[in-house]
Amino acid sequence: MSDSVPFPLQEEPELPDSHHPSSAIPKPGDSYVQSFARGLSVLRSFGADAPSQTLTEVAERADLTRAGARRILLTLLHLGYVAAEGRLFRLTPKVLELGFAYLSSLPVWTQAQPVMEDLVESLRQSCSAAVLDGDEIVYILRVPAHKIMSIHLGVGSRLPAYCTSLGRVLLAGLPPATLRDRLHRMILAQHTPNTIIEPKRLEETIEQVRIQGWSLVREELEPGLVSMAAPIVDRNGRVVAAINISGQANNPSPTQLLENCLPALMAAAAKINLLVRAQS
Repeated sequence: MSDSVPFPLQEEPELPDSHHPSSAIPKPGDSYVQSFARGLSVLRSFGADAPSQTLTEVAERADLTRAGARRILLTLLHLGYVAAEGRLFRLTPKVLELGFAYLSSLPVWTQAQPVMEDLVESLRQSCSAAVLDGDEIVYILRVPAHKIMSIHLGVGSRLPAYCTSLGRVLLAGLPPATLRDRLHRMILAQHTPNTIIEPKRLEETIEQVRIQGWSLVREELEPGLVSMAAPIVDRNGRVVAAINISGQANNPSPTQLLENCLPALMAAAAKINLLVRAQS
């Protein structure tokens, strides 16, 4: 088994988490453009459960008046981010520019992909990279081996941080006080009988992740799913991302994951860490 080492905590204070449900809603002023925020809320109102919407539906989902939603939709229509088909509005592929601008600002992941592909080839397990966004993880790179989850995952997909191996590694990089406060504000849902939803026990579990330098989660997000993650740190020792491997709970077993897969995962993370440090 690979010798693991604890990864350091973030030392710099976190910026206000404006998208967190418990965060105070900013007021219009010199540092907050309300119309821009409303425009983003309209874009976020679309999704898998609402790929096309009427004006009324957009207004309701974005918590806007019909008049306000109409102005924003017409602006987005003019800019090419929204298309209209009769009474229905839908997003256009141009919206992808917004997300891929973030990915293109992180060229290290282009270099990291071959490392992850080699890991998938050697272990026959899917490999993903994610970052922390509030209470959720966001996938920024994924190399699947085969479909192992009922949830369809791709770049931009989100999952709860507290019950995923990627999320626990990322949460372990937070300062203890920040982690404690965040866990007590999270909505902890019981996805499976194994899901840890007691804040104190969850905090202890994440602290163990920080000490050992990796996380193993067994059937807490979905029955039959086991995953293992390792941190990606910059030259200052700050946890900036995480990578994981995932598979069926008994293929390989958790014991086999630790004995056979953990060393390979940690080695891949170490290679990506070097790439990150070279560019940070």
